[in-house]
Amino acid sequence: MAQLTEIKVPDIGDFKDVAVIEVLVKPGDPVEKETSLITLETDKASIEVPSPQSGIVKELKVKVGDKVSEGAVILMLEPAAAEAAAPAETAEFASNPAAVSKQEEPAEKPASDVAPPSEKEEEEEAPASAAAPAPQSVAPPTAPSVPQGDIHADVVVLGAGPGGYTAAFRAADLGKNVVLIERYPTLGGVCLNVGCIPSKALLHVAKVITDAEETAQQGIAFAKPGIEIDKLRGWKESIIGKLTKGLAGLAKQRKVKVVRGTGKFTSPNMIEMETSDGKKTVSFEHCIIAAGSTAARIPGFPYDDPRIIDSTSALKLEDIPQRMLIIGGGIIGLEMATVYDALGSRISVVELMDQLIPGADADLIRPLHKRIQKRYEAIYLKTKVTGIEALEEGLKVTFEGASEGNTEGTAAPEPQVYDRILMAVGRRPNGREIGAENAGITVNERGFIPVDKQLRTNVSHIFAIGDIVGEPMLAHKASHEGKLAAEIIAGGDKMKSAVFDARAIPSVAYTDPEIAWMGLTETEARKQGVEFEKAVFPWAASGRALAMARDEGVTKLLLDKKTRRILGAGIVGINAGELISETVLGLEMGADMEDIGLTIHPHPTLSETVFFAAEIAEGTITDLYMPKK
Repeated sequence: MAQLTEIKVPDIGDFKDVAVIEVLVKPGDPVEKETSLITLETDKASIEVPSPQSGIVKELKVKVGDKVSEGAVILMLEPAAAEAAAPAETAEFASNPAAVSKQEEPAEKPASDVAPPSEKEEEEEAPASAAAPAPQSVAPPTAPSVPQGDIHADVVVLGAGPGGYTAAFRAADLGKNVVLIERYPTLGGVCLNVGCIPSKALLHVAKVITDAEETAQQGIAFAKPGIEIDKLRGWKESIIGKLTKGLAGLAKQRKVKVVRGTGKFTSPNMIEMETSDGKKTVSFEHCIIAAGSTAARIPGFPYDDPRIIDSTSALKLEDIPQRMLIIGGGIIGLEMATVYDALGSRISVVELMDQLIPGADADLIRPLHKRIQKRYEAIYLKTKVTGIEALEEGLKVTFEGASEGNTEGTAAPEPQVYDRILMAVGRRPNGREIGAENAGITVNERGFIPVDKQLRTNVSHIFAIGDIVGEPMLAHKASHEGKLAAEIIAGGDKMKSAVFDARAIPSVAYTDPEIAWMGLTETEARKQGVEFEKAVFPWAASGRALAMARDEGVTKLLLDKKTRRILGAGIVGINAGELISETVLGLEMGADMEDIGLTIHPHPTLSETVFFAAEIAEGTITDLYMPKK
């Protein structure tokens, strides 16, 4: 009789006493390598535990409801004949899952949908696969011999934001040996740590506060909220922590080597890093640059004064200033204005252009402008800040310009003193911060790295993605680019013709109300000479919007005059960021107004507003009276 092998719970991060919620096999079942045996459930994720080898299940050691930790015996397995000859290797894997790197791995590595968060990431000790390329990795036939650094990888990804970690994980899934370089303590980049995620957490709180205020109009009054800022800050940080730990777990599961430090190119195949342990070199066959961007500054202001902050500092939520000026009326500035206004600050916004969020159509901005004009202390348009003087009592600001948005008329406002100033004048790419010239990589005068449709730089084995390659600087654009770059590197001949060809990349301002748009704007269509029609549905005719006491919204579709296909869309109103996705799909699939107008939408919902706009375009709407032209 063959010797039985104990199959144990592998490394599942820092979790202990995890509940078994499903047993997927029974005695007598044959199992293949990687067959799921049991499902565990932590407070963060469900985890399927695979078999490290093939064989026949002889005895189960766990049942549903049991609590298990790393090393607990799941079952007794009679190994398949081919594997029984190597009991030492099998036993090693059973007690040490990391030893799987000694075995030949499949080209496609299975990955759980959701990774178990892990406090400790793979930082210091490289997995065995980092010492030499994985068996599936094949250098390009024309590639010269690459000098070896302290660490070598098939693919190095510089930057661990949404684009970077997506690229690294996809490359690993496709059988590549991957090193992910990140200068900050946790993965996720600006978006997860000091951008998209913490801002949305605080915007949620802001909406709860303002919704409670406004229910007084429906006859329900709440007391003024008590704000425990330390507790609020802690809750926001806990959201970030859950996600960053989840990414750490995903990296560990995929055996992606994470190295922390600031990396710069020293040659076309080498990056030198400044780490906590001194300098290290990382050599590579391919590289994906995902180094992102940083907050832009206006020269000449006293930035050494801690009362002048950027969005990163604003999200730290150290206190709630009484009077706050936001320089820049774009998405970042207005989202922070939404948060601090709800928390009790008196907000002023100054914008150099003649409207807020200059990239969006003016008709989408009007409902937002009208709403916040009632809440904020001032909105100054066509105005610039010419000086900031640091005084003991605050920051004295002088202005210049014809402030049409100012209640004082067209004259620039008088100098004002603020407790805090948020600088939100955009972001600049980090193209000049990574030693690109040492690798021969072209960087333009603005700091962007030009790439072709396959996201290759002028150095063919080096790719670039995300903010560093150009507008729009959006996380969802970066992640799609990162996945494509990884697939092109790993894909061989079948990916030679693959290109990044998104017809629409949606933009969302998570203000109150939200503003979302995709495809062509009216402004762009006119500049390009595109013949278009537009169909606009006012939310004042939406039963759902009226029932929510938020009927200020608008849904607009732009369509080609001849083909009737959707060219672009814009939505302003609550949850606009959720609603825009249907129009993006419509554009990508070449949908026309009839397609959308004949698609049955649930009633009453805000999603109907897209349907109604399409019916307006088709002349079939019954929820409004539209006289025939």
